[in-house]
Parts: sequence; C-alpha cells; structure tokens
Amino acid sequence: MKKVIVIGGGAAGMMAAITASEYGAETTLREKNAMLGKKISITGKGRCNLTNQCSIPELIKNIPGNGSFLYGAFHRFSVDDTMSFFHSLGLPLKVEQGRRVFPTSDKAYDVLDVLKKRLRQLDVKLEYNAPDNQLVLQQDLQSGSSYVVGLKTEKGFLPADAVIIATGGMSYPATGSTGDGYRIAELAGHLVVPPRPSLVPLETKEAWVEELSGLSLRNVAVRAYVKEKVLDKGFGEMLFTHFGVSGPVILRLSHAVCNTFFEAPKAEITIHINLKPALSKEQLQSRIQRDLDRYSRKYFANSLDDLLPQSLIPVIVRLSGIDPEKPANQITKEERNCLTELLQDLTVHVKGTRPIDEAIVTAGGVSVREINPKTMESKLVSGLYFAGEVMDVDGFTGGYNLQAAFSSGRVAGMAAAGKL
Repeated sequence: MKKVIVIGGGAAGMMAAITASEYGAETTLREKNAMLGKKISITGKGRCNLTNQCSIPELIKNIPGNGSFLYGAFHRFSVDDTMSFFHSLGLPLKVEQGRRVFPTSDKAYDVLDVLKKRLRQLDVKLEYNAPDNQLVLQQDLQSGSSYVVGLKTEKGFLPADAVIIATGGMSYPATGSTGDGYRIAELAGHLVVPPRPSLVPLETKEAWVEELSGLSLRNVAVRAYVKEKVLDKGFGEMLFTHFGVSGPVILRLSHAVCNTFFEAPKAEITIHINLKPALSKEQLQSRIQRDLDRYSRKYFANSLDDLLPQSLIPVIVRLSGIDPEKPANQITKEERNCLTELLQDLTVHVKGTRPIDEAIVTAGGVSVREINPKTMESKLVSGLYFAGEVMDVDGFTGGYNLQAAFSSGRVAGMAAAGKL
C-alpha cells in the first residue's frame, strides 16, 4: 500500500486525498488551519460556484492563465465527472445563469460537509494545525535524480511514497493561502513564477471616482487599453469604490491589466466605460435631445434624471464642460455631441491594482513547464505532485477555478496512488 501525504486541505487537496485513498493509498491530509476548506466556505458569496457546465474548450478559454496545461486533466475528470461525483456524495446541484453550478441549498458548507464526510469514510488521516512541512528527498545514485521519501514536520519525520502540494496561492491569506507551497517547491528546485493578483479591483487616478463610491452600474460595456491597444473587453456589472473600480466586468478585465503591469510596471492603462452600449451614437443623441425637450424649462444639470443615476449626474455635468445652470433648451448640437461621446466613452486611468490579498485568484505559482500535465508529477523530483492554485494556473470567476482544482486534484491523487 502506497503512502501518500497531501499538503493543503482546500478543494484541490481534499479531492487529491479522497482520490488517492479511493485508489488504495494510505493517505494523510495535512492542513495548517484548525479546519478544512476555509476558502470553499466563502466562495460564490458563501454559495460555492463549484464548476461551470461548459465544454472543455470553453473551460480552457476561461482559464487564460495556462488553461491548456489542464487539457488532459479535464478529459480525465470533466465537468460531468465533477457533478456526478458530488451527486454520488448525496449533494443535489443546480445550474444557474452563465451555466454556473451551485449546490441546490445555496450553502457552501454543504459542499464542504460532503467532502469531509467522504474523507472520514475513507479513513484519510487528518492532521490540523500543521503548518510545518519540509520535503525530505533522496538522490538516485545511478540517475542523479531526486525522489520523495517523506516530510520533516513538527511531529518529526513522516515517510511517504508521494507528496501532493495543494496549498493554494496567496489570495485570501486569512484562509491559509500564504504561499507556503511556493517555498516548498523552490526548495525542491522548482521555478516559481512571481505570484501576483489576477482577479482584483483596480485603483484609478481620477479624483471624481471617489464621489461615486458605492455606485453600481449594470449592463455597461468596458474596454481596457494600454495606449491604443485593446487588452480586453467585457459587458456586465461594475462598481465604483473609494479607490477606483470593481465589480464582475472589471474583475474579468483585471487579469489582462495585472499581466500588463507585471510585464511593464509603468504601462499607461485606461478603462473606457460605455454607459449606454445598447444605443448607437445617433440613437443616444436623439434620446438626449428628447430629454432636453422634455425638461426644456429646467437647467441642464436637472435635465438628466431620466438618463443617469442621481449620483452620477454631477460628475457627468462637470466632465462635459457644459454650464450646469444653462437652460436645457439652449444646449447646442456641439454640446450634445460632447455629452454623447462622454456617456459612451467615460475614461479612467489605472494607476495600479489592489493588493494580492484582496484578489479572488492568484496568478503565478509553480511553473507548469516543470510539471507533467498527464500526472501532475514534478519533472524534477519523482513522487512530488501539485494540484490547484499553487500552480501557475488561473481562471475567471464562474466555477472555472474550482473545476481546475478538482480536475488537477483528481489526477494528482490517482497518479500518487500509482494508478496512472
């Protein structure tokens, strides 16, 4: 019977431990916290969006950070396999808008409970409050290659035929994701691509943004530019904050923004917001003219109530350069054109991102070039495996990151137990 140690009790780690045990390994799961799955319990705003019911090409497309590396893992343990797995554990699921999959109960703790129950059924040894993990390696005298023989821990030496590192990234450090796995991997000779935020709010330069703090806008079209080049674009909901911009569509764009800053820290990045994407320029001009005619006896500043949220009006009026006390019926065609362009191209300059500990997902991590995609085993050290966000793999929100964790954890667990 093979002895397998899994470091990290999150989604990837629990799946790896369950799988290794199901395939006959004597399995130990070591977690630095006093409980398993702290990050699972807060994902999806406490509802746990555990996968996305889409095809493998779509999965990879929505994991822009080395998603193609997981092609084999997704084939071996697909979205359907993930859903079947949870159904087999007695967890009813439902599919919502955007093909996002949630537990029917809308409770992330139900996902965590069935995983913990399965670990207990399989007699996986659980070790809590176990932050100290140092790989013990030996060298094959003939080949010169290294292989795992166990861990040096606070309890002493723990022998193992295989060790799976599933410690997560560096986002949400309160859940235990503090980069421990990177240090273990580096000591084993692995390259760690510098960790950085992937899905994270953006800080902007404009002072007026703070005036709009708390304002949420729906159905806006947003583009991110570096100089004249489009980095990415999206459509959906955004939020103004005291430091800049956030919300689902901004978080999606932030992946490209973060990568650009990583490669060029002084890059000039702008976010262009179309507040009225459903209207053409001509249609919006006509709409503005109708409002100006309707409120012809009012000042310009009081003629936009039907067009914009109340808190946005003073900012738009100021940015337009139009006298707020100018009668609505005296607004010129040139001023109306200026207002149209402003509403369809409201621009902010990005000065940076929020810190990595505020990110939903970490980019960077153990280089996938040094990991076998068929088994998740290290190409440098035999018996060493990786699963989940500790690797240089990151996706958008929508269940893609958890599917990556489950698939890579499943493959690592099978391979560590000697079944791949």
